[in-house]
Amino acid sequence: MSATDKKMDKTVDFPLSLMPMRSLSLRLARSTIRMHHGPAWRIDKLNPVHDLIICLTGRGLYHIDGEEITVEPGDALLIPAYTRFRGQHGGGDDIYTGVAQHFTLDLFGRGNVVSQMDLHRKVRLRDWEALGPLVQHYRASATPTSTTLAQHHQFMVLLLAYLEDAFLGWKSNEAIEDSQDQLSMHIMFVATHLSADPLGSVVEETMANVPYNPDYFRRAFRDRIGMTPQKFRELKRMEFAANRLGQGLPVKAVAAELGFSDPYFFSRMFKRFIGASPSSYREKKSKLVEDGKAE
Repeated sequence: MSATDKKMDKTVDFPLSLMPMRSLSLRLARSTIRMHHGPAWRIDKLNPVHDLIICLTGRGLYHIDGEEITVEPGDALLIPAYTRFRGQHGGGDDIYTGVAQHFTLDLFGRGNVVSQMDLHRKVRLRDWEALGPLVQHYRASATPTSTTLAQHHQFMVLLLAYLEDAFLGWKSNEAIEDSQDQLSMHIMFVATHLSADPLGSVVEETMANVPYNPDYFRRAFRDRIGMTPQKFRELKRMEFAANRLGQGLPVKAVAAELGFSDPYFFSRMFKRFIGASPSSYREKKSKLVEDGKAE
């Protein structure tokens, strides 16, 4: 399993990783900075976008908002947009190397999701054994003038790793000034809850604390997610069913687990969302497993 696959498995319970693919929009503001700094290195700067720094060798020393921060191998440091910082070599004989990536991460193309999180500024990446080689590859493959689709995918893995390890909670509504940002956050909360609990979540209960008119919120949810909350819940329930069928459970057992008293109705619902009947899907998955064992 690759480092990317390992990290994607690990982040399954992190709220952002439960969001639909279309909900998060990552933009790399410039090509990756391949850091290679000796003892004389100094910087005093303010960037209009976020900057994620990951150290590979040596040490870096940063001063941000009156705080002194040392960055060592395996550490990731986020410098938020419009935050002035000073940096220098952290001492010792080793060259300070790593990557620095300027980026924005928008929620539904409207809200700056990183600015809505309470985060540790610096963390030691917990899965550094898997992520270290990915950072090395990301650095080595960077071009001086452009970014590639592969780099977007790789950086998203690295960014999610940092956000998962650094996440303290969500800022209060009062701290989020833009009303569209607040609406996007509530949509994310509802979508994440429905994704995380396909067996128990009921749309009405999940939306009970949403401070918007229900009809307005459903329209906004459909605008951003691509379907209504009820349809989204049904999709997540059928994805859960597909996973259980792939594990070899009988169709009737999966239908009962999801609360369907009529297996035929469950089959019609499953085919509508997944594109195949439960029995044919289960048979196909079982064949793939057997073929894999035979190899």
